[in-house]
Amino acid sequence: MFLDDALLQRIRERAPRYDREGSFFDDDLAELRDAGYLTAMVPTELGGAGLTLAEMTREQMRLAGAAPATALAVNMHQVWMAVAAGLHAQGDSSADFVLAEAAAGEVFAFGISEAGNDLVLFGSRTDARPDGEGGFSFHGTKIFTSLSPAWTRLGVLGTDSSGDEPRSVFGFVTRDGGGVQVRDDWDAVGMRASFSCTTVLDGAHAPADRVVRRIAPGPTKDAFVVAIFAAFELLLSSVYAGIAQRALDVAVETVRSRRSMKNQDAPYSNDPDIRWRLADAAIALDGVYPAIASAAADVDNLVDRGDLWLPQLSAIKSRTTEVALRVVEQAIRASGGSAYFNAHELSRLYRDVLAGIFHPSDDESVHGAWASVLLGPVVPWPQASSPSR
Repeated sequence: MFLDDALLQRIRERAPRYDREGSFFDDDLAELRDAGYLTAMVPTELGGAGLTLAEMTREQMRLAGAAPATALAVNMHQVWMAVAAGLHAQGDSSADFVLAEAAAGEVFAFGISEAGNDLVLFGSRTDARPDGEGGFSFHGTKIFTSLSPAWTRLGVLGTDSSGDEPRSVFGFVTRDGGGVQVRDDWDAVGMRASFSCTTVLDGAHAPADRVVRRIAPGPTKDAFVVAIFAAFELLLSSVYAGIAQRALDVAVETVRSRRSMKNQDAPYSNDPDIRWRLADAAIALDGVYPAIASAAADVDNLVDRGDLWLPQLSAIKSRTTEVALRVVEQAIRASGGSAYFNAHELSRLYRDVLAGIFHPSDDESVHGAWASVLLGPVVPWPQASSPSR
């Protein structure tokens, strides 16, 4: 394991305070940086530890079990590391600067999501204006930008409408390069320490050597976009699997210590209904691990699953977040009324796990993608003409 148990325990002890205060996880981030976690996926020849995506999914599960908000925010940095490292392994050096700058101490964040934009990676409301030298300035508003107090580099997506056909532009802007305003508007139900604030781009500039792709909008098999999709869905799934496992562990500890007056002071762990409830949660959770591990291994081994690849990745994320929500709920039901108090860890885990339903891909898009694979696109069906009189 990359993260040692003592570090994870310190992170776990700080999590309630960050949540209660609504403060950023500065101490966690400093310790993770010192431990080399932010460069863990950077290839060894570029100064990192060379962890694979499969290895990172396991580390993120462990980190999420200690502090979900910390894991979710750090996830955004790790997504870019996975993308750049994956392209590097394929002989594509277009994102090597991401790895080099991470090795030099830069922190990367994810500036893709926009209010009301369900195209996500396949289109953007943000305006990408060419500078005439191969670079672009970005003008638009990004939401859920985790790591807001700490990031120094932001990967962004915008639309270049200057030519005959629009183009999706993926580039990286710097925080100290100007044109960036971070709003202090993060006051969420859960994941409070992630500080996923709104980010306004008003001329944030990515020079030509920091523009990674300029491609047609819409679904694509471009290696960069597929790499983002895979890393995001699998690392995100890992976070929520880690939350669910922690909730199950807490519930097991709780029911062993709770006593039943009805059953002569026997522990609730003897109660058949409680045993069934936690076993049911564990069975459901057990099913998500092989899916994450198998898909991550395929990414590492450059396996292409063809037209099913993106729908399968979306399904893993959807299934994991839904299972995680159910597992935490089962853990709370088994643990009794004390879990309803804010001071109880399960209360925080419940608020944190709710965030999973809002990340892409959502249930609607997952089902739509699978329906298209199974049935093809929706075919316009002519209405029957009115009978003549």
